[in-house]
Amino acid sequence: MRRRAGTWWIGWILGGLLLSIGVATLVGRTVERRAQAEAFAKIDSDARLRQGLLTSEIARFRLLPLALADDRDVIAAVRGDAAARLTLNAKLAALARSTSASVIYVVGRDGVAIAASNAGEPDSFVGSSYAFRRYYRDAVRTGAGTQFALGTVSHRPGLYLSRRTPEGGVVVVKLEFDRIEREWRAAGGITFVTDAAGVILISSEPRWRFATTRSIAPAVAAAVRADSGAATLKMPPFAMLGDSLRLNGQRRTLQHAVNPPGEEGWQVHLAMPLPPTIGDTVRTSALAAAALTLALVGAVWGLWQRSRRRAMRTVELEAAVAERTQELRAEIEERIAAEARAAELRDGLRQANRLAALGQITASVAHETAQPVAAIRNYVAAARQLLTRGDTGAVDDNLGAIARLTDRIGLVTAELRGFARKGSGTIGPIRLAEVIDGARLILKERLSTVGFDVPPIPNDLMVIAGRVRLEQVLVNLLQNAVEALAGTPDPRIAIELHAEPQTISLIVADNGPGIDPCVAERIFTPFVTSRANGLGLGLVIAQDIMTDMGGTLRLLPAERGARFEVTLRRVP
Repeated sequence: MRRRAGTWWIGWILGGLLLSIGVATLVGRTVERRAQAEAFAKIDSDARLRQGLLTSEIARFRLLPLALADDRDVIAAVRGDAAARLTLNAKLAALARSTSASVIYVVGRDGVAIAASNAGEPDSFVGSSYAFRRYYRDAVRTGAGTQFALGTVSHRPGLYLSRRTPEGGVVVVKLEFDRIEREWRAAGGITFVTDAAGVILISSEPRWRFATTRSIAPAVAAAVRADSGAATLKMPPFAMLGDSLRLNGQRRTLQHAVNPPGEEGWQVHLAMPLPPTIGDTVRTSALAAAALTLALVGAVWGLWQRSRRRAMRTVELEAAVAERTQELRAEIEERIAAEARAAELRDGLRQANRLAALGQITASVAHETAQPVAAIRNYVAAARQLLTRGDTGAVDDNLGAIARLTDRIGLVTAELRGFARKGSGTIGPIRLAEVIDGARLILKERLSTVGFDVPPIPNDLMVIAGRVRLEQVLVNLLQNAVEALAGTPDPRIAIELHAEPQTISLIVADNGPGIDPCVAERIFTPFVTSRANGLGLGLVIAQDIMTDMGGTLRLLPAERGARFEVTLRRVP
């Protein structure tokens, strides 16, 4: 009976061990498949994020040629203005530095570069012909062009974005991808971008550039070489094996993920090594259990002493499986959170693009109407006080001033609608005294805080201008002067009048701290301002208004404070 009982317990122990081996193997395979699926999902997610980085970088630079196409210096340079070309060289150099563009240049009607951000350097583009480039021909024919190619001077690959100007020239921006390639390299794996023909253009492995990823027809290869400027196309650096690829000369395989083609027809690929899964650990444990089982068969009587140790190992194995499963769940949750952050970032980028389109119009409306509305608010407050005192005559004067200001706002919005239709507005003879009185009316309250000197203006002194727009220029200059005088002892603003037979000059001067020399040389550049709450658009808009009216606006040297000169054509 004792022998039968021992045999019975041995059978149960052996059966239990074999069952645990089978369960461990099944669990290992299940966990391994789940871990592999999650690893594949992470690689796909990383590939999408890296494509998003590339797309946002290209989108940021695509706005540059569009914005420069209507720049007045670009238009003047294409027309042949030598002074404008010198000014344009400096402007393009500053833009290239601030945007990190490789180079920005303007090509004339004959295909020869007339201005560039690298003008004056040994490898300057100025004077070189680019009529043979596809991006130039496409821009001339359709208005815009895109081409990835080696530079004819730098011999560095990059994406060329072009835009035709109203005068028939072409603005070109070259974007190089060294920074993105470094970021991809630091993020791990191998990232590369292929064109529609399967040729690698951008890669975290620089030696892969202009290598093919599949067999292509000789005619297609010749077209790619001619368009990109590459002397030869390299052989594929890897072999494709379904959803993975094997690097040449290596035994290891990498998991491969590829995104759908983007706007340029490019596809972003990501090759990553798969992390080790816990299925290997489980299978090793199962094999160890099988070996233990064979040993136990030869040492039946030792099972009773070793049962506790086997039970403890089983518990540890289950704990390891549970711990790893928990880690996998945490990784999944972290990945979901990362994808949510990426989606939020993409929404922010789309919102920024929408706001960029509305920004300039909103800024213009704010600059045009802010001062009249503020003046109306002050007149209403004063009228209420006058009503309490019964001074109806003064109230009537205030209401008349309010009516004039509302008429002025109506004229401003009419001017803005005309500007939206690219109309120039009405320009003709106007009385200079009325314009100065209108500006003083708008800024009445603010000018009361400073000393304000205005010379006598003859009532018959006439200039060629638009009344509302000239008032806007004067209001902008006076308001800037008032804000600059904050905290200045004995603040004063003076208007100086200089009449010539053909022109009239008005100088707005103050005794404030003056303009920072670093800002003064770029004072008429958009978004350049020395005030913390300034937009940097007021002086730009004012200078454009004066140019449209045939006058000028410039900053004069001053020993103290700031001096701005407005020059107008005089009516004989």
